[in-house]
Amino acid sequence: MWPDPQKLIQIICESKASRRGRRTRYGHRRITEELRSAGWIVNGKFVRRICAEEGLKIVPKAHKRRRMGGSGTSRMVAGRKNHVWSYDFVFDQLESGRQLKILPVVDNYTRECLAILVAHNITARDVIELLERLISEYGPPEFLRSDNGPEFIARQLRQWLASRKIATDFIEPGSPWQNAFSESFNSRFLDELLNAEVFTSLLEARLLIEEHRLYYNTMRRHCSLGYLTPREFALLPERRKTKASGKEKTKTADANRAA
Repeated sequence: MWPDPQKLIQIICESKASRRGRRTRYGHRRITEELRSAGWIVNGKFVRRICAEEGLKIVPKAHKRRRMGGSGTSRMVAGRKNHVWSYDFVFDQLESGRQLKILPVVDNYTRECLAILVAHNITARDVIELLERLISEYGPPEFLRSDNGPEFIARQLRQWLASRKIATDFIEPGSPWQNAFSESFNSRFLDELLNAEVFTSLLEARLLIEEHRLYYNTMRRHCSLGYLTPREFALLPERRKTKASGKEKTKTADANRAA
Protein backbone atom coordinates (compact mmCIF):
# COMPACT_ATOMS: atom_id res chain seq x y z
CA MET A 1 0.00 0.00 0.00
CA TRP A 2 1.13 3.55 -0.67
CA PRO A 3 1.57 5.30 2.68
CA ASP A 4 0.37 8.68 3.85
CA PRO A 5 3.64 10.48 4.76
CA GLN A 6 2.46 11.61 8.20
CA LYS A 7 1.10 8.14 8.99
CA LEU A 8 4.40 6.59 7.90
CA ILE A 9 6.40 8.97 10.12
CA GLN A 10 4.25 7.92 13.06
CA ILE A 11 4.76 4.22 12.27
CA ILE A 12 8.55 4.67 11.99
CA CYS A 13 8.71 6.47 15.35
CA GLU A 14 6.54 3.83 17.02
CA SER A 15 8.61 0.97 15.57
CA LYS A 16 11.77 2.50 17.06
CA ALA A 17 10.15 2.70 20.50
CA SER A 18 8.31 -0.64 20.53
CA ARG A 19 9.03 -4.13 21.81
CA ARG A 20 10.49 -3.00 25.15
CA GLY A 21 13.28 -1.14 23.43
CA ARG A 22 14.27 -4.00 21.13
CA ARG A 23 14.02 -1.87 18.01
CA THR A 24 15.68 1.18 19.45
CA ARG A 25 18.90 0.00 17.79
CA TYR A 26 17.25 -0.75 14.46
CA GLY A 27 18.83 1.23 11.65
CA HIS A 28 16.97 2.69 8.68
CA ARG A 29 17.70 -0.31 6.45
CA ARG A 30 16.12 -2.81 8.84
CA ILE A 31 13.13 -0.53 9.46
CA THR A 32 12.67 -0.26 5.68
CA GLU A 33 12.61 -4.06 5.35
CA GLU A 34 10.18 -4.34 8.29
CA LEU A 35 7.79 -1.86 6.63
CA ARG A 36 8.03 -3.63 3.26
CA SER A 37 7.36 -7.02 4.86
CA ALA A 38 4.23 -5.49 6.41
CA GLY A 39 3.01 -4.48 2.94
CA TRP A 40 4.09 -0.82 2.77
CA ILE A 41 5.63 0.55 -0.42
CA VAL A 42 8.44 2.72 0.89
CA ASN A 43 11.66 4.25 -0.34
CA GLY A 44 14.75 3.53 1.76
CA LYS A 45 16.03 7.09 1.38
CA PHE A 46 12.74 8.46 2.73
CA VAL A 47 12.99 6.23 5.81
CA ARG A 48 16.60 7.29 6.34
CA ARG A 49 15.64 10.97 6.12
CA ILE A 50 12.78 10.54 8.61
CA CYS A 51 15.08 8.72 11.05
CA ALA A 52 17.55 11.60 10.81
CA GLU A 53 14.92 14.35 11.15
CA GLU A 54 13.19 12.69 14.12
CA GLY A 55 16.46 12.04 15.96
CA LEU A 56 16.12 8.27 15.59
CA LYS A 57 19.68 7.55 14.50
CA ILE A 58 21.53 4.75 16.24
CA VAL A 59 24.30 5.87 18.58
CA PRO A 60 27.35 3.90 17.39
CA LYS A 61 28.87 1.50 19.88
CA ALA A 62 32.49 1.95 20.81
CA HIS A 63 34.46 -1.14 19.81
CA LYS A 64 37.73 -2.15 21.40
CA ARG A 65 40.75 -2.11 19.10
CA ARG A 66 42.97 -5.16 18.81
CA ARG A 67 46.51 -3.83 18.55
CA MET A 68 48.33 -7.00 17.58
CA GLY A 69 45.98 -8.38 14.94
CA GLY A 70 44.22 -11.76 15.04
CA SER A 71 45.24 -14.94 16.77
CA GLY A 72 46.36 -16.60 13.55
CA THR A 73 43.80 -19.40 14.03
CA SER A 74 40.88 -19.71 11.60
CA ARG A 75 37.65 -21.24 12.88
CA MET A 76 35.43 -23.66 11.01
CA VAL A 77 32.70 -21.92 9.02
CA ALA A 78 29.24 -23.48 9.25
CA GLY A 79 28.08 -24.64 5.82
CA ARG A 80 24.67 -26.09 6.65
CA LYS A 81 22.06 -26.41 9.36
CA ASN A 82 23.29 -28.34 12.43
CA HIS A 83 26.88 -28.10 11.23
CA VAL A 84 28.13 -25.88 14.07
CA TRP A 85 26.30 -24.82 17.22
CA SER A 86 27.75 -22.24 19.60
CA TYR A 87 27.04 -21.41 23.21
CA ASP A 88 28.40 -19.08 25.86
CA PHE A 89 27.16 -17.74 29.17
CA VAL A 90 25.55 -14.36 29.81
CA PHE A 91 25.03 -13.04 33.34
CA ASP A 92 22.34 -10.81 34.78
CA GLN A 93 20.63 -10.42 38.15
CA LEU A 94 17.19 -10.18 39.69
CA GLU A 95 15.89 -7.02 41.32
CA SER A 96 16.90 -8.58 44.64
CA GLY A 97 20.51 -8.84 43.44
CA ARG A 98 20.55 -12.62 43.05
CA GLN A 99 22.56 -13.79 40.04
CA LEU A 100 21.04 -15.14 36.85
CA LYS A 101 23.15 -17.45 34.73
CA ILE A 102 21.92 -17.62 31.14
CA LEU A 103 23.03 -19.99 28.35
CA PRO A 104 21.82 -19.31 24.77
CA VAL A 105 22.51 -21.97 22.11
CA VAL A 106 22.83 -20.68 18.52
CA ASP A 107 22.97 -22.48 15.16
CA ASN A 108 25.80 -20.65 13.37
CA TYR A 109 24.37 -21.27 9.90
CA THR A 110 20.71 -20.31 10.31
CA ARG A 111 21.38 -17.82 13.18
CA GLU A 112 18.48 -19.41 15.07
CA CYS A 113 18.62 -19.29 18.83
CA LEU A 114 17.64 -22.88 19.58
CA ALA A 115 17.17 -22.42 23.33
CA ILE A 116 18.08 -20.19 26.25
CA LEU A 117 18.61 -21.86 29.62
CA VAL A 118 17.99 -19.54 32.59
CA ALA A 119 18.84 -20.49 36.17
CA HIS A 120 20.65 -19.30 39.26
CA ASN A 121 23.33 -21.92 38.66
CA ILE A 122 24.09 -24.11 35.63
CA THR A 123 26.20 -27.27 35.87
CA ALA A 124 27.59 -29.65 33.26
CA ARG A 125 24.62 -31.95 33.97
CA ASP A 126 22.23 -29.08 33.16
CA VAL A 127 24.08 -28.47 29.88
CA ILE A 128 23.75 -32.15 28.95
CA GLU A 129 20.01 -32.12 29.66
CA LEU A 130 19.60 -29.00 27.51
CA LEU A 131 21.54 -30.54 24.61
CA GLU A 132 19.56 -33.79 24.86
CA ARG A 133 16.34 -31.82 24.50
CA LEU A 134 17.65 -29.83 21.53
CA ILE A 135 18.96 -32.94 19.76
CA SER A 136 15.57 -34.62 20.11
CA GLU A 137 13.96 -31.54 18.50
CA TYR A 138 16.50 -30.44 15.87
CA GLY A 139 18.86 -33.38 15.45
CA PRO A 140 22.51 -33.44 16.58
CA PRO A 141 25.13 -30.87 15.57
CA GLU A 142 28.44 -31.98 14.10
CA PHE A 143 30.43 -29.51 16.20
CA LEU A 144 29.87 -27.54 19.40
CA ARG A 145 31.88 -24.32 19.76
CA SER A 146 32.52 -22.78 23.16
CA ASP A 147 35.18 -21.30 25.37
CA ASN A 148 37.07 -23.32 27.97
CA GLY A 149 34.70 -22.63 30.86
CA PRO A 150 34.51 -25.35 33.54
CA GLU A 151 30.98 -26.38 32.52
CA PHE A 152 32.09 -26.95 28.92
CA ILE A 153 35.31 -28.86 29.59
CA ALA A 154 33.85 -31.02 32.37
CA ARG A 155 34.63 -34.70 31.90
CA GLN A 156 30.96 -35.64 32.22
CA LEU A 157 29.98 -33.38 29.30
CA ARG A 158 32.92 -34.36 27.11
CA GLN A 159 32.25 -38.06 27.58
CA TRP A 160 28.59 -37.52 26.74
CA LEU A 161 29.48 -35.60 23.57
CA ALA A 162 31.92 -38.33 22.52
CA SER A 163 29.20 -40.95 22.99
CA ARG A 164 26.98 -38.92 20.66
CA LYS A 165 29.85 -38.43 18.18
CA ILE A 166 29.63 -34.63 18.54
CA ALA A 167 33.02 -32.94 18.18
CA THR A 168 34.04 -30.01 20.37
CA ASP A 169 35.57 -26.85 18.89
CA PHE A 170 37.07 -24.94 21.80
CA ILE A 171 38.27 -21.42 21.15
CA GLU A 172 41.65 -20.22 22.39
CA PRO A 173 41.73 -18.73 25.91
CA GLY A 174 41.10 -14.97 25.88
CA SER A 175 39.84 -15.02 22.26
CA PRO A 176 36.05 -14.46 22.39
CA TRP A 177 36.03 -13.24 18.78
CA GLN A 178 36.65 -16.86 17.73
CA ASN A 179 33.12 -17.60 18.95
CA ALA A 180 31.73 -14.76 16.86
CA PHE A 181 28.14 -15.95 16.34
CA SER A 182 27.57 -16.57 20.02
CA GLU A 183 29.20 -13.23 20.90
CA SER A 184 27.05 -11.45 18.32
CA PHE A 185 23.82 -12.96 19.63
CA ASN A 186 24.74 -12.28 23.26
CA SER A 187 25.60 -8.65 22.45
CA ARG A 188 22.18 -8.04 20.90
CA PHE A 189 20.49 -10.06 23.65
CA LEU A 190 22.02 -7.73 26.23
CA ASP A 191 21.29 -4.60 24.21
CA GLU A 192 17.69 -5.41 23.29
CA LEU A 193 16.41 -7.18 26.41
CA LEU A 194 18.64 -7.67 29.45
CA ASN A 195 19.78 -4.05 29.67
CA ALA A 196 16.18 -2.86 29.29
CA GLU A 197 14.42 -5.15 31.81
CA VAL A 198 14.41 -5.53 35.59
CA PHE A 199 13.41 -9.09 36.50
CA THR A 200 11.61 -9.56 39.83
CA SER A 201 11.75 -13.38 39.83
CA LEU A 202 13.34 -16.31 38.04
CA LEU A 203 9.97 -17.22 36.53
CA GLU A 204 9.51 -13.73 35.08
CA ALA A 205 13.03 -13.82 33.66
CA ARG A 206 12.40 -17.18 31.98
CA LEU A 207 9.09 -16.05 30.48
CA LEU A 208 10.41 -12.75 29.08
CA ILE A 209 13.61 -14.32 27.78
CA GLU A 210 11.69 -17.08 26.01
CA GLU A 211 9.38 -14.44 24.49
CA HIS A 212 12.45 -12.59 23.25
CA ARG A 213 13.92 -15.80 21.78
CA LEU A 214 10.76 -16.44 19.77
CA TYR A 215 10.71 -12.82 18.62
CA TYR A 216 14.38 -13.05 17.59
CA ASN A 217 13.79 -16.22 15.55
CA THR A 218 10.52 -15.27 13.87
CA MET A 219 10.43 -11.45 13.67
CA ARG A 220 13.94 -9.99 13.78
CA ARG A 221 15.42 -9.67 10.29
CA HIS A 222 19.15 -10.18 9.62
CA CYS A 223 21.03 -8.37 6.88
CA SER A 224 23.44 -11.34 6.62
CA LEU A 225 20.45 -13.56 5.74
CA GLY A 226 19.16 -11.24 3.01
CA TYR A 227 16.83 -9.56 5.55
CA LEU A 228 15.06 -12.82 6.33
CA THR A 229 14.35 -13.94 9.86
CA PRO A 230 16.34 -16.94 11.13
CA ARG A 231 13.24 -19.13 10.99
CA GLU A 232 12.45 -18.07 7.40
CA PHE A 233 16.05 -18.76 6.40
CA ALA A 234 16.07 -22.18 8.09
CA LEU A 235 12.97 -23.22 6.13
CA LEU A 236 14.42 -22.27 2.73
CA PRO A 237 15.75 -24.97 0.39
CA GLU A 238 19.57 -25.06 0.40
CA ARG A 239 19.86 -23.49 -3.08
CA ARG A 240 17.77 -20.48 -2.07
CA LYS A 241 19.65 -20.10 1.22
CA THR A 242 22.87 -19.55 -0.70
CA LYS A 243 21.16 -16.99 -2.93
CA ALA A 244 19.58 -15.13 0.02
CA SER A 245 22.77 -14.85 2.06
CA GLY A 246 24.86 -14.07 -1.03
CA LYS A 247 22.63 -11.17 -2.05
CA GLU A 248 23.51 -9.13 1.03
CA LYS A 249 27.21 -9.99 0.69
CA THR A 250 27.12 -8.62 -2.86
CA LYS A 251 25.51 -5.39 -1.62
CA THR A 252 28.21 -5.00 1.01
CA ALA A 253 30.99 -5.61 -1.49
CA ASP A 254 29.52 -3.08 -3.93
CA ALA A 255 29.26 -0.50 -1.14
CA ASN A 256 32.87 -1.09 -0.15
CA ARG A 257 34.06 -0.67 -3.74
CA ALA A 258 32.04 2.54 -4.06
CA ALA A 259 33.60 3.86 -0.87
